[in-house]
Amino acid sequence: MAILAEQVDGVIGVDTHRDTLAVAAVSPIDAVLNSTDAPANARGYLRLLEFARQHIPGRRCWAVVGIGSYGAGLASFLDQAGEQVVEVCRPKRASNRGGRKTDMLDAIRAAQEALATEHLIQPRLRGEREALRVLLATRQGAVLASTAAINQLKALIVSAPDNLRAELRKLKRPAQITHCAHLRDRPAQDLEHRMTARVMRSTAQRIQVLQAEAKELENEILAVVRQQAPELMDLLGVGPITAAQILVSWSHQGRFRSEAAFASFVGVSPIPASPGLTNRHRLNRSGDRQPNRAMHTITLIRMRLDPSTKTYVARKIAEGKTARDAQRCLKRVVCRQIFKILERADGSQLVEAEELPQAA
Repeated sequence: MAILAEQVDGVIGVDTHRDTLAVAAVSPIDAVLNSTDAPANARGYLRLLEFARQHIPGRRCWAVVGIGSYGAGLASFLDQAGEQVVEVCRPKRASNRGGRKTDMLDAIRAAQEALATEHLIQPRLRGEREALRVLLATRQGAVLASTAAINQLKALIVSAPDNLRAELRKLKRPAQITHCAHLRDRPAQDLEHRMTARVMRSTAQRIQVLQAEAKELENEILAVVRQQAPELMDLLGVGPITAAQILVSWSHQGRFRSEAAFASFVGVSPIPASPGLTNRHRLNRSGDRQPNRAMHTITLIRMRLDPSTKTYVARKIAEGKTARDAQRCLKRVVCRQIFKILERADGSQLVEAEELPQAA
């Protein structure tokens, strides 16, 4: 595959910050043509586009750092203007102790990294994908806050006055939350009892609000997933949350050059670990851990509920693999099936392991 330097007349490197954007125009031979900065707003975006057209009037590409955060507005503007945009990771500082570090140098390094990279990173889409992302992030925040509040309520019950603790210890957690949400601090009780009851009521009501918020957001996620990729919901082990996370990480058709690239991205590609006469693979600890977590959840559910998956895992173990290696192979199979569905290929049937020599 040809590198970017062979396809364009120059690259515009952009280092993004909350209020400012540092920009450098770099030729295919790494020569810095010019540099400037602009405010991170609509007027600044127009000024940068004029800068790019002036210094690289032909084929050009934008290498933007932080497209998912401070560079989101610029990337959206450039996409609407028909510009080619790629995402680069934040440049590392120079290894030597006296290495210089400025925003403009980071912009130059971003352009140089894009010119030298063989496999460029396409920015994730916004629209429906971004809607799913914010829904997932907000629901996750509600779930974490609810868990913290439940732990706080449990601790309050443990140290509560005896008569109050006796009312709650025999109840299950949902019943404890409901009971605490209706507690009343009676004037006849001492100060400790009244304040403990008041705090328990406040904590339980917070739990109920957070759980209702998480459930409402999950329903919103389910509606978007069913509209965007209903085929995913038909797969065993795929629920609305795992499907949404996969869609957010995958983004759009063509973003990954192959199914193997997608497997590497989600951290389920096998890593060779074969010293000497040993021939084996190990788990991949890299990649995006959020879709990797989704793949792990899917495999656990299938290993528990799906007879064909149980047979597959048993066959792998009989071949001499450990249970963890068998699950790694299963993740690779599931990843191929999901990728085919996402790319609108026929993924209705579980792919057999014999078709995946790299996962054996």
